[in-house]
Parts: sequence; structure tokens; C-alpha cells
Amino acid sequence: MPEFALAVRERLDAGKHKTIATLRRDGSPRISGSEAEIVLGELWFGSMWGALKARDLQRDPRFALHSASESPPEWSGDAKLSGRVEEITDPERFRQFREAQAAAAGDATPETPSRFHLFRAEIDELVLIGLNQERDKMVIEHWHEGRGLARIER
Repeated sequence: MPEFALAVRERLDAGKHKTIATLRRDGSPRISGSEAEIVLGELWFGSMWGALKARDLQRDPRFALHSASESPPEWSGDAKLSGRVEEITDPERFRQFREAQAAAAGDATPETPSRFHLFRAEIDELVLIGLNQERDKMVIEHWHEGRGLARIER
């Protein structure tokens, strides 16, 4: 599992911008751009203050996240994950996150950004999609909480 998690992280880290799906009040999906990063060993993402994406997650914490994707023939695969979020409102946890984020970026002092929502993800599912060595078949590796890791090639 650690190799699989590392491969998913590499795909997520390959592009800054990702796509997140949240649920609107009526239950229909909403797709938004998002930046997500691993800090303190966990996946975090933010939202502009009062944005619809944040309000969706406050109402229903379920989400799905898709990595940035390259165009063929350079395509090296995609990562997807889903789960639930916890909004961080405790000032101390928020400070710990900002300091760890700044340290990871090599900044001595974290800048004080404008107000924003901060979410920490609890992951239920990880999926890595790519091509086999010959690049003639799709390979789908997926991990689900309680079911473990599986691989499909077709």
C-alpha cells in the first residue's frame, strides 16, 4: 500500500490545479477548481471565504478530487480520491497548518492571507489510472476503506 499511496501522491503533485466535486443543496454535483496539498501527512484544501464550494462542504462533507491531467500521447495517468472533509475552525490547528505549510515551502514566516476556509480530508477511496508498459491497455488500481487494494487491466 505505501507504494500505491506514493504513486497517487506523485500524480496529485504533478499539477497544482485539481478538480473537486461537491454536492449542491439539491444533491446535484458541482465541479470547482481547487488546489490541494499534503501537509502534516494529511490532504488539505482551501476555499475562498463564503464560496459555494465551501458552503457545499459545510452542508455535506462528501467530495471527490481529480488530479490535473495531461493530453495524449504524453498522458502519464490520473489520480482520483474521495471521502469527507472536516472544516478547520480552531485557530491553533489553523496556525499549525499554516506554519507546516510555510516550512514545507521553505518560508521562514507564513504570510497572513486573507480569510479563507480550510478543510482536512478523510480519504475513503484512492484510484490511480494509467497505461501498462506497452501503453496498449488501461490499468486501474484502486483502494477502498475496508476492502483494500485491487488492480484491473483492460
